[in-house]
Formats: sequence, structure tokens, C-alpha cells
Amino acid sequence: MAERGTYHDWTPYLFYLLFTSALGPLLFGYHLAELNEPQAAITCAQASQGSAHSAFPECIDMTTVQFSLVTSFFTLGGLLGALSGGPLTTKFGRLRSMLLSSIFAALGPALAATAVNTGMFVAGRFIAGLGAGAATVIVPIYISEIAPPNQKGFFGSTTQIMINMGILITQVLGLFLSKGQLWRIILGVGGLIAILQFAGLYLGGQESPKWLADNGKPSRAKKTLQRIRGHEADIESEVKGWGIESAQDIEDEEETLLSGHDRMSSHPSTSRGHGDGTEGAPDVGGDDAQAAKTKPGKKAEEMAKTLGFLAVLQNPDVRPAVLAVMMIMVAQQLCGINSIVMYGVSLLSDLLAANAALLNVLVALLNVIVTTSAAPLVDRIGRKPCLLISIGGMGISSLCLAIGIMKAVPTLSALAVLAFVASFGIGLGPVPFLLSSELVAAEAVGATQSWALTANWIATFVVAQFFPLANEKLGKGQVYFVFAGFALLFGCATAWFVPETRGKTDADEVWGRKRDGRED
Repeated sequence: MAERGTYHDWTPYLFYLLFTSALGPLLFGYHLAELNEPQAAITCAQASQGSAHSAFPECIDMTTVQFSLVTSFFTLGGLLGALSGGPLTTKFGRLRSMLLSSIFAALGPALAATAVNTGMFVAGRFIAGLGAGAATVIVPIYISEIAPPNQKGFFGSTTQIMINMGILITQVLGLFLSKGQLWRIILGVGGLIAILQFAGLYLGGQESPKWLADNGKPSRAKKTLQRIRGHEADIESEVKGWGIESAQDIEDEEETLLSGHDRMSSHPSTSRGHGDGTEGAPDVGGDDAQAAKTKPGKKAEEMAKTLGFLAVLQNPDVRPAVLAVMMIMVAQQLCGINSIVMYGVSLLSDLLAANAALLNVLVALLNVIVTTSAAPLVDRIGRKPCLLISIGGMGISSLCLAIGIMKAVPTLSALAVLAFVASFGIGLGPVPFLLSSELVAAEAVGATQSWALTANWIATFVVAQFFPLANEKLGKGQVYFVFAGFALLFGCATAWFVPETRGKTDADEVWGRKRDGRED
């Protein structure tokens, strides 16, 4: 019975919305790894391929410091995008915010792909980061709100799966296009993906039903949800879960308002001169907005209390959730995953005597396979067990990898890398993106997601900038003892501070709070 209910909620339109929105996280992964393989071709470190007739230089002569600047400016843009993504999605809605982020995601690669100097390259990477950073905030919220209630964990894994797909795509392209001016195609493909996302969202996208309900448009919310779930689906319980009237009550109230409008139309003296052409205007919540004014209730009160970026830290109910999510986001990076994604080839190529580019592709492919196959676990055994298994597995793998590199044991090192990536895909990859929208109430989701992704981007920057230096100073491989120590620390913190959200209806239930009198 449960399985039939599960598949009954899977409609083509739901998957259309999932795919088009998740192209944002895909671009995050794509840009994160796009410079890894073609670095030599970009920086003039390899022999010329003889493209003298091109309008663009074959390469851009850069020092290591300049290339690091190009790489890190994507992270800086991502940080600012993450900070702005929360307020944008709260105020203007998920759909408009995704459309805006896709514009930046298209402009940035276009500038980088046509760059003739380091300044243009840096600017292009920064703008691409703005779009990717905002997307990593907005898209997980959107997916959580359109996914069937009992499958949020499964569909929430889409974010991490698409990030890994982006990494895989750019690594495959790097196998064939890391020579001559072909590296510009790698950068340009990111812009084409962003254009595809914008077109898909603009032509067939849909606003989150929950955001519509939270913003005084219950009738539109119900119609949108019905379209996503299918015309035959029973959405009554999901509508009630929004904390507003039942679907039937919404229809009855709308009918009453419409009949009242008809009566007003028959008395021009009471219409206050509304013959201004607004009858043909797009639906921006007219009847729903009037309903919200007529029947203010709990939902209207919640809408007025949307919490901003700083307010979530001042609210005693929300602050523990924000800190917990930030901690998990930092753990995602400081347990060491990007040391493999960004530097695994240079770290292991000598020891394993393997083709560096092919090794990159295999690691990225494994990441996709494990994250996809492990997605159902998040709903079956819970978010917290997945996190603990993941962190524990990465810690043990870090110890094995450190020993394998130090003692020059190729087989142990290779197996440790595979176990490391597989452990990440089980929990620490997908779960942090879910918790941002499950540990807090609707009015704090946007700001909490911004804090979470800000912490994530800063931790990403720290690993990207300082891993090579730490690996060199400590001795090859010994930095993984540090990652193992972080795994132990974050494992204990997760066990102590992070609550389970599986099967909980709202943040009050997650944290065990009583609803009556809580605001007092």
C-alpha cells in the first residue's frame, strides 16, 4: 500500500520541475571542478596547438597565484550569492529567484569563455558564483516544498546528485577538451546549461505551492499542488499541513468572494472606480489576497513574522536549528571531500601510476552512483543515522588513506579513496541540504538556508586554499589524520545536537516544543 502511494505521487510534471530547478546545483558542481583538468591549457603551461587565426588568445598567461585567484573568486561569488539567496526566495518566491540566479549563471560563463585576460576571467567566475551560490540556497527549499511529504528525503537528495553530475560532466569534457582553445568550450557549456534552465523555468516552471500558501494565496497554492500531484490525487492532508483551511474551505471561500464581487459590480457607486483595466491583469493573488485580509488567522500572523538574516540568530526557537545546520554544512567540507574532488589526482597519480584525468572521472562517477543509490536510505532509516554512518565511514577512510599514502601502499590508498567518496554520498552529501528546510518553520527557512550555505562556502574556500599547503607542510598524506580528527569531532556534535526530522510534521515537533503559548 505504501509503495503504491509512493509511485502515485510521481507525475511527469513533478519530475520536470525537479529537473529544471536542479540544474542550478548541477552548475555549482560543474563550476567547482571545471578548471581542474584544463589548467595547463588555460595558463599556457602546455605546448601551443596552433590556433593563430582565432579572435581569442589560445591561452591566458597566469602565475599560480593568479590562477588561484581565478579559482577562488567563484567561491567568493558563491558566498555572496548564498547570502542574497535566502532573502530573495523569501520575498519574491522560489520561481522568480531561480530565474534570476539562472541569468547570472549564464552571464558568468559567457564572460569567462570569451576572456582575453585574467581580469575578465576573474569577473566571469565571480558572476557564475553568484548564480551558483544563490541556487544552492533556493533549490533545496523548492525541492523540499514540491516533493511528496513522505518522500522529502529521497527527492531532497536530488541536490547532491546533481552537484555530483555537474562534477562528472565537466570531468568527462576535460578528457577531450583540455587542449588548445577547446577549454573555452568547457566554460561555455556551463552558460548553455544555465540558458536551458532559464527557458525551462520560464516556459513551464511553477511557484512552490507552500510559498503561495504562506504568502496569502491559498487558492493558487491548492491549484498548483493539484497540478503537481496529478488531477486524481488527494491533496487534502497536504493542504491541511500548511496550517490553512482545507481544500474545500478554500473553494467555498473563493466562491463567496466571487459572488460578493459580482454584487459589487452591479453597484457602480460602491466599486470606487475600478474600471481601470485591471480585469485582464495576471493573477497575482487577487482573490487570495482578499481572503487573507478577510480572514487573518494563524497563517497571516506567520507571514508577518518572516525572519531575516540576523533575526534568526536572535530568535531562541530558531537559533539552535541555525547553528546545527551550519555545523553540518561545515562538517561536509572539513571532513575532506573536496580534497579528493579538487586535488585527488595530484595527490594520488604518482602512487597509483594511473591516468590522472581518467581517475578524476571514475571518482566523480562513483560519487553519482553512491549518492543516487543511497537516496532512499534517508527516508527509510532517517537523516541522523545516515549522517553518523557517513561521518564515521569518512573518518575511518581518512585514517586508511593517510596510512596508505605514507607507507606507499597503492591498493590501500585506492580502496580508501573509494570508501571515502562512498561514505560521503550516503549522508554528508545530501542530508545537510534537507535539514535547512526541516529544522525551522517556514518563516525562517530562507535566512537559515543563507546561513547554512554561507558556512559551507567559507569552509569550501578554506579547504580549497589551504589543503595543498597543509599537505606539503605536514608531509604527504598526514593531513588526512586532521580530517579524521574533524570526523570524530563532528560525529560527536551530530549525535548530541542534531535532532531527527524524518516523519515530523513541523519544526515544533522536531524540537519537541509545545505549540500553545510558545510565542509568549
